[in-house]
Formats: sequence, C-alpha cells, structure tokens
Amino acid sequence: MKLLIIEDEAALAQDMVKYLTSEQYLCECASDYQSALEKVNTYSYDCILLDLMLPEGNGMSILSELKNQNKQAGVIIISAKDSVEDKITGLKLGADDYLAKPFHLPELSARLFSVIRRKQFNNDNKIVIGNLEVDLLAKAVTFDGEQLALTKKEYELLLFLIGNKNSVISKAALAEHLSGDMADMLDNHSFVYAHVKNLKNKLLEAKCPEYIKTVYGLGYKWEL
Repeated sequence: MKLLIIEDEAALAQDMVKYLTSEQYLCECASDYQSALEKVNTYSYDCILLDLMLPEGNGMSILSELKNQNKQAGVIIISAKDSVEDKITGLKLGADDYLAKPFHLPELSARLFSVIRRKQFNNDNKIVIGNLEVDLLAKAVTFDGEQLALTKKEYELLLFLIGNKNSVISKAALAEHLSGDMADMLDNHSFVYAHVKNLKNKLLEAKCPEYIKTVYGLGYKWEL
C-alpha cells in the first residue's frame, strides 16, 4: 500500500516513515503545502496522512483539492489542532479519520489499516475469492489452505489488482504504485512485467485460477 505523509516536522515524518515502512507500506513525504499539492495532483495513493498546519498553506485546502478531483485515497488528518470545529470541517471535506498529536505510532498504523480496509475491501480483514484467501492482518496469502511465498512487491501487486478488479491497470500505474515517485526516474517498466510474471506463476503453481489477465498494449487486470 502506498502512502503520502504530509508533515513539516522532519523528526516526526522520519519516525512515521521508519515505522510504517516496517509495516510494509511504501511511504512518500511532502514537508510543505506546494510540494504536497504537486504530489496529490500527480500521483495516486492508498492513503494520505495530512497535517493541517503547513508552511505556505493549510492542509484543509489540500483536502478540498482531493475532493474536487474526486481522488479515492483515504485521508487521515494528523494535527496538533484538536478542536471540534477542525474535526467537523475535515470530515465534511472528505477525511476518513482525525488523529490528534501527540500519538502513538501503533495507533496510527491501526487507524491506517482500518481506513484502507474500509475503503478498498468492504471493511473485511480477509479477502476470499474462491479458494484464494488474503489475510490483511497477517499479510498472508493462501490457496486451498496452503500459504504462498510471495515477496513484498508481489503481495502489494496482488492487493492492488484485487482492489481494482475488472479494471485495466496500466504498467505505468503499477510502476507508480510499486515504486512511488521513483518510477519517473526509471528508463522502463520492465520490473513491472517481472513482478506480474512471478506472481502469476506462483498463483498458477498453487492451482489458482488465472485471475490475472494481460490486456495487450494496455496493461493488466484482475478478472472475475
């Protein structure tokens, strides 16, 4: 899952990145209003952790921009401003949760998981497709009760495809999801093909139906 952390306190942002990366999230950061706005206008995220008080601007304006563009990312407001008015305004503008500073990183992780689960997977802890089961809490994938040995990237790819089932996902979109804004610096997206091929092979070896379809010239989709 890919996150954008919009936070101007460098030490806090670093702590969040370190902890959430250990929880297998791909983290990007923005420390001021303008860079945050550029990222939300350019890239897609599963969830955005949004500080309200930013250099050169206000986080509420970014929230309004997300709503205007109909972006589907979850949003958790993280702010030292713990007023009822801010909570109400943020939730009305489309935020999914509000966490006041200071907070414990495990609580942030739990709320983050809850938001993503609610928005993408109908609030379930497990995704069940036939005999294929994805345990979101354990980050484990089984077929017919046998666990598949997926890498972190393969697991992220699987969730992204399932979360966008029956939709064609371009190689560029997959590259961005797996590598973040580093994808723009890569000469090609051959690594996407490699990850898709490895994931398909592992699913097929487990006798899983061929859910991942190649749409030639366009990308891939999880077809049900």
